[in-house]
Amino acid sequence: MNPTVVEMLERNAEHAASFHDRFDGVQDAQHPEAVTVSCSDSRVLQDHVWGNDEPGHLFTCSNIGNRVVQRTDDGTVVSGDVLYPLEHTGTDTAVVVGHTGCGAVTATYDHLTDGLSEPPGIEHCIELLAPHLEDGVELLPPDLDREEAINHLVEYNVDRQVDALLDSDDVPEATDIVGVVYDFHDAYGGRRGEVHVVNVDGETDVEKLQDAHSDVESRVARRWEY
Repeated sequence: MNPTVVEMLERNAEHAASFHDRFDGVQDAQHPEAVTVSCSDSRVLQDHVWGNDEPGHLFTCSNIGNRVVQRTDDGTVVSGDVLYPLEHTGTDTAVVVGHTGCGAVTATYDHLTDGLSEPPGIEHCIELLAPHLEDGVELLPPDLDREEAINHLVEYNVDRQVDALLDSDDVPEATDIVGVVYDFHDAYGGRRGEVHVVNVDGETDVEKLQDAHSDVESRVARRWEY
């Protein structure tokens, strides 16, 4: 057997030993408190980010670029994996999780500025992100280095994904929609691994967010207020 898979199975045995009795209340149904939409980056451990080890607590989705949309014959719509818990499990909170140094945002930035050739599957994902980021690229301050430009666009992408949820008739109006950035580059001046709130229900003004959410005031921060 592939040694990596052997190690994964060994770790799963440890997981099963500690989790086997934690499924009693959820094995037949789920009612997660939030759906999180994260980038499928190996450095972003969705459950660990929130300290979660409770089955049934979070409905986790991931893809490159933490997108909430997919393309169908009827056009671009909110992705079914994001929409499912909002429609069918009583979940009323959606959290879009971007992260510093995002490779999908970087690839989309390169696609929009210099052109980029990728295999069709990756190209499809970039083409889903590009319409959301195109205006952001145009708005970038001219004196930014590449790393800072990408981290600005990470926030911009989170904002656009939040907008997509807010604008969709398929998302229940009562849904609380929060956009955050997971930082493992010291970009926000806190500890690596911290999550910073950048958007709540479409509001992106830091002072307004801090006033409205004083209980998490220290966790509200943005790199870019455009």
